[in-house]
This record gives sequence, C-alpha cells and structure tokens, in this order.
Amino acid sequence: MKFRTTIALASVALATALPFGSCKPKSNASAVGGDAAQKAYVAPGKHDEFYNFVSGGFSGQMSVYGLPSGRLLRVIPVFSVDPEKGYGYSEETKGMLTTSHGFTPWDDLHHTQISQTNGETDGRWVFANGNNTPRVARIDLKTFRTAEIIELPNSAGNHSSPYLTENTEYVVAGTRFSVPTDNPDVPINTYKENFKGTISFIGIDKNSGNMDIAFQLQTPGVNFDLASAGKGPSHGWFFFSCYNSEKANTLLEVNASQRDKDFVMAVNWKKAEEYIKAGKGVKKQVKYAHNIYDEKTHSTKSEIRTEVLSLDPTVLKDICYMIPCPKSPHGIDVDPTGEYMVGSGKLAALIPVFSYQKMIKAIEGKQYDGEYDGIPIIKYEAALYGEVPKPGLGPLHTQFDGKGNAYTSFFVSSEVVKWNIKDLKVLDRVPTYYSIGHLMIPGGDSRKPNAKYLVAYNKITKDRYLPTGPELSQSAQIFDISGEKMQLILDFPTIGEPHYAQAIAAEKVSKNSTKIYKIEENEHPRVAKGEGETKVVREGNKVHVYATAIRSHFSPDNIEGIRLGDEVYFHVTNLEQDWDVPHGFAVKGAANAELLIMPGETSTLKWVPDRVGIFPIYCTDFCSALHQEMQGYVRVSPANSNVPLAWSMGTNNGSNTASKAPAGGSTGKAKK
Repeated sequence: MKFRTTIALASVALATALPFGSCKPKSNASAVGGDAAQKAYVAPGKHDEFYNFVSGGFSGQMSVYGLPSGRLLRVIPVFSVDPEKGYGYSEETKGMLTTSHGFTPWDDLHHTQISQTNGETDGRWVFANGNNTPRVARIDLKTFRTAEIIELPNSAGNHSSPYLTENTEYVVAGTRFSVPTDNPDVPINTYKENFKGTISFIGIDKNSGNMDIAFQLQTPGVNFDLASAGKGPSHGWFFFSCYNSEKANTLLEVNASQRDKDFVMAVNWKKAEEYIKAGKGVKKQVKYAHNIYDEKTHSTKSEIRTEVLSLDPTVLKDICYMIPCPKSPHGIDVDPTGEYMVGSGKLAALIPVFSYQKMIKAIEGKQYDGEYDGIPIIKYEAALYGEVPKPGLGPLHTQFDGKGNAYTSFFVSSEVVKWNIKDLKVLDRVPTYYSIGHLMIPGGDSRKPNAKYLVAYNKITKDRYLPTGPELSQSAQIFDISGEKMQLILDFPTIGEPHYAQAIAAEKVSKNSTKIYKIEENEHPRVAKGEGETKVVREGNKVHVYATAIRSHFSPDNIEGIRLGDEVYFHVTNLEQDWDVPHGFAVKGAANAELLIMPGETSTLKWVPDRVGIFPIYCTDFCSALHQEMQGYVRVSPANSNVPLAWSMGTNNGSNTASKAPAGGSTGKAKK
C-alpha cells in the first residue's frame, strides 16, 4: 500500500507540477484540414520521396514504408521467423536465428539506424537491435534482407542500440539490464554488490559491412536506455542515457525514481581505442553466436565465438564520465553541429541541453562532483548549456531539422514540441494521437537532416481506425515541417509496436537495388542450374531433391520411392532471370512453412512425411497465368517398401493417356 500511495503521489505531482494539459483537438475528424492531405498524396505509378525503416517492436521485424504516402513496401524479417518469406524455416536461413541459447525464433526489435559516411546517411545498410536476446542485425539495402546477426555476450537486454558513429566505424549496444558478470548464481538482493552493466563497441568493416565485437566496457550496474554518437567536433565520443542510478532491483517505477537526477554517461571511444592498441584490454571467456548470410551460396554461415576484450573504466579513468541528468532520462540526442546534447528526463519538467565544449572544459578543469562507482561525475552546471523551461509532460526523444531547431516528443501530454536550440524557446507544438514515443525526421540524427517531414510513432490509436477487437493498430502520423508551423498531413497504421525509425532519400537506395541473382554465380552446394541437372539422391534415410522452378512447372514434378521415416530435402532453384518473379514451394502437410525463392536463388525445405500416401507439391506465389498448374506429386510408401526411387517431369503413364514429354521433360531413376 505504501508503494501504491507513493506511485499515486508521484503521478499527481507530475501532472500538477506543469501547467500543461493535452492539446488534442476535440474531434479527430478535424485533425487534417483544408488541402493538407494533398501534401501526402502520391499518385498511382509515382514513387515516394523517402524510404522509412520502422522497427516492428514485439513482432521482431522491420517494416519499410514510403514517405509521404505511408504505403507499406515490405516487411523485412530480422529476429523472428516469417512464414511469408520462409525466413527461419528454410534450411539456409535457420542459422540466422542461432544464438548461444540455440535456435531463438523471436526477439523484440526496437531501433533502426542507417549507415553513415561523413555524418550523412549513405543507404548501404540499416542496423537493428534485438532487445530480448541481445543481438544486433545488419540489413543489406541492395536486397532488403538480413545479412548478418551478432549476439552480445555479457549483456542482458539490448536497448541502447544500435547507434552508429558518423563514418559507421562502430555500432554500439548498451545493456538494458545489468546482471552479474558471468551470470553466477547469486541472490537478487545483492544487486548493488554484484550487478554490472556492459557496453559493446561492434566494429564495422567499411567495405563488406561485416560486424565484429571490438571491445566492451564494464560499467556501473545501471540500466542503459538510449545513446547518440558525437559528430563533427564531438566525433570520438558517445553518449548514453541511463536510469536506475539507485540500483534498485524491485518495483523500479518507484525505487528507481528516487533521485532528482540520474546520468548521461559520456564515453571517449577514441581513448578506449588507444588502450586497446596499448594492450590494456582483458580477454574474457564468453559464448556468443555470429551469423552471416552468404549471397553466393544462398546459405548462412554460423559460428560460436568464445572471447571478447574488456576495458575497465574505473581503472582507465579517462574513458567514461557521468553527467547528471534530470530525471530518469530516456533519450539523449546530439544535434547536427555536434555541440549540443539534449537529454530527455521522462519524469522531468524541463529539457536539459548540454554543451560539448563546456563538458571538455569541465573534464580538463576536473570540475567533478565526486564519483559514481569509480566513474568521475561532472558537475551539472559545468556541462549544462541551458534548460528548456516548461516544454511539456514526459519528454522522450529529440530530432533536429538542421536549421537550429529541435523537435521533442512528449509521451504524457501527447504532443510534439518545436524549440530553438540557441535561445531554448518553444516555437510550436502539435498534438499526436495518442501517446507518442519516438519521432523521426529523415536524417534527423545526422549532420545533414532533410527537414521536409516529421513522423510521430504513436503507442495507442483509440478511435483512429475501424475497431479490430481488443487490440487496435498502433500508428504513425506525418507532419509537414517545411514551414514555421508543423502541419499534420496523414496518419496510417503500423505493424507491431513502432519504436525508433529512420528515413533516407529514395534515390540513395533504389539505384542500387538487386533485381536478380545471376544463375551462373549461384554457388549453393546443391544448386541445379538447369532442368538437365535435376535429380533425386538417397543418402541413407535422407533424400535430396535437386529441383528447379520456372514458369510454370517444377522439375521434377513426380517423385516416387520416398519411404516413411525418410527426411526429404527439397533444394529448389528458381531458374528465372527476370526481376520480381519469385516462386514459392510448399508440400501438403509439411510441419514448417513454405519457401519463397528469388530469381537465381536456391532454397531448401526439409520435410518429414508422417504417413503413407500421395502428397501434392505446389507453387505458393502467383507467377503466371498457369500458376495454378505449377504443381506435382510425391509418393510416400511404407518404410519397408521396395518401390524404387524415381523422378520425372513431363511424362504421363496413365493407362489411356501416355503422351510425349514436352521439351525439357525428363525421367530419372536412382542407381541401386
């Protein structure tokens, strides 16, 4: 009861401390007025200006929308199995979901981040974090496919991730949940003694994009929330917001809200690099998975790694510094000039803006206010540029327009507030429906924002769309920010729970899009590069079907001699060399999903028949006028059957219907 009373008092205090109420319109029908909606209209056949990569939250996927139309272009499977594309079901993609816990078919994808060059988005890759089983994924924007996933050892929850340095040197990942190092069996109430945080710096190969954990920092046992890289003059630094400086281990809504200020942790990663080169890193034995999808073999290479380098900032004192930040900070965002760091204390009644130059002077002058677990605490006033007074209720995240203005989302008062970075004055505010979380301006966290649109990603949509039972879709709202005042022009439903998102000019991505995989470059070990190479091979109780698909038939399309107890592997190569002609493949009664095979690609479906009989196979993706005819049969005989293994295509053996096989038709029979 005491806790409940405390919570109630805290809520009332927050609600009454500020003279703001929600500024929602009285009627949602009046949200878009006049000809505003025309600004979001993209005529049929016309393309959008931007790709918008939006996290799917608990869906574990990433969705891609066009802006400003809000058209859904694609859902990219990342951390969760996806029956639509066979991701996590095909033998080639199962390895992408390998972790130290084994096959892990789900995660909670929170944030997206587009690769940068010289501080500008470059359209090569987009990164995403798995929050539940700590992982970072890299999506290749030539194929819009997940190309790589790396697991994070010594981490429990991966929320402040994946944030990039301005030349994509590193992607960082801070643990949301501090845990004991090596996760031994200790009482939970020894949190203050035994629990530690970890931040991982993952190096990115500038050519291939391949990831490798360069080093980790062992930190105090706080909860890391979000992060932002320095840029320009502050390049070489990273900033992490952290809450629970109280080190509570129960009922954090009360016990982690005791202090007026928590911290932003400033990390000098250039200095950390120097220590690594000087041999100051300590090797730690760990276990984590690293998975890469090879576009040549169309397969995943997965390995378990066992070692990382770790640095201790309590010993190497000039790597990390704590900056007090009111209160329970969520977002920390660095402006395009690299000079200002905006904190967003979600229980604070103001927005603190820190100065990079003042922070450096404070460090040089040792303007400290003691230490926090061995990390120097910079005096709040020594690093503070100023405070935005009375901006709203519940600030979360800030984006920038590159014109000296910042836009902050406010969860409690459900609004976006525009304010000037220099004089810290509020310039405009607009309502959102309802309870905005993240917000996004294309390039809004880079050195060169494209400040035409702002998108709000909202948590709740009561009364916005047709009812869909107890759960309603979450939403995005697009605002035109080209003028002095923000103007709502469109809202649209989203997939899963949208968190952070990024957008990039379409021309930076679309020109590099892969249209086909060249069949002559297919290095899959079980590829059939033409119908003449199709065959069926028995290896003990494993049967490998080397099959092809082309409009509008499979080769072979009749297979006999499969026995109950066999494991059947259909290695299907799509022979098409034409853009946007994938083929699907499915077997009646298969206990997994389909395959969806791109032109020139080979993909494998494992099938274990559970009964004797005739089983149809068929294409699942409409491919031509005769798509429905793209089918075949597999005969499964008893386990002790002597039916020989045989396959054919284009041969009818009915008593009255024997016909000539069409060109390319073939028959085959396994050698005994």
